[in-house]
Amino acid sequence: MTDDPTADDSAGDGAAEDGHERPRTPAENAQLALLLDVAGTPKPGNVDRARDLPDLRFEHFLAGAVGSGEGLRRAESGAPVGLAFERAVEGMRHQSGGNTQFGCLLLLVPLVRAAAAGELSSAGVTRVVESTTVADAADFYRAFEHVDVAVGDPPADAAALDVRRGSDAIPALRERGTTLYDVMAASEGDGNAEEWTDGFSRTFRTAAAILDDDGPVPDRVARAFVGLLADWEDSLVRTNHGPEAAAEVRRRAAEARGDPERVAELADEFVAEGVNPGTTADVVCAATFVALERGVEV
Repeated sequence: MTDDPTADDSAGDGAAEDGHERPRTPAENAQLALLLDVAGTPKPGNVDRARDLPDLRFEHFLAGAVGSGEGLRRAESGAPVGLAFERAVEGMRHQSGGNTQFGCLLLLVPLVRAAAAGELSSAGVTRVVESTTVADAADFYRAFEHVDVAVGDPPADAAALDVRRGSDAIPALRERGTTLYDVMAASEGDGNAEEWTDGFSRTFRTAAAILDDDGPVPDRVARAFVGLLADWEDSLVRTNHGPEAAAEVRRRAAEARGDPERVAELADEFVAEGVNPGTTADVVCAATFVALERGVEV
């Protein structure tokens, strides 16, 4: 492993670093990352194997991970990012909980594309996302018709491109020549969009933390979640509860970090308060995929 967590430590052609055949394909590792992410506990404010939310249960996330498989396999085979994402979301929705892993898939699809090409690095995934097209953007908008997604209001001059319009916004995308990368670049304050435009920097740093940790992978994932939440204000919390609440969530996570008993208490508190740091979970899920691709054992 290099000193740079964003560098490419993966080997191409299905071979692991020790020269042996990889046990799973990138698409399979992406599905496994979705499963390991929800299995990690405690993850304050999020569904995990020990905690459900009033309208989302552990089983919904398991079903969503299974359902996303077709889209992830399309990404692995080189299908356009937008189409692969839309298919993954369409498959994910076939459970009664609604939106379980929309944000995770938005990060995983380009990472799977990069990994399948032997370019799982910040530079490699940046090439993938920067090459997206208007057609990719159209498929991204279609994905919003499958599930309800919490998003902030667009700028006043971009109302025609509000993602909540779904397919109705596609003519405006085509008229303006807006690619999927352009959509992300214009999504100010959205944590997942920031990953797209910042070389997935948090994803790769968090993957390095998971790799450097020890113990069962779900436990590493849970610790990585608290660590990231302590270092970074969650954009979903900011969207749903405002900037002061996001700052307070970060402060409380920082105070709890390293204290398993306090983290467990915080998990119960956030569930009771309706605080869901979902963007942090998205990034940690993506990081888990990178860690799996780079050889973390399960």
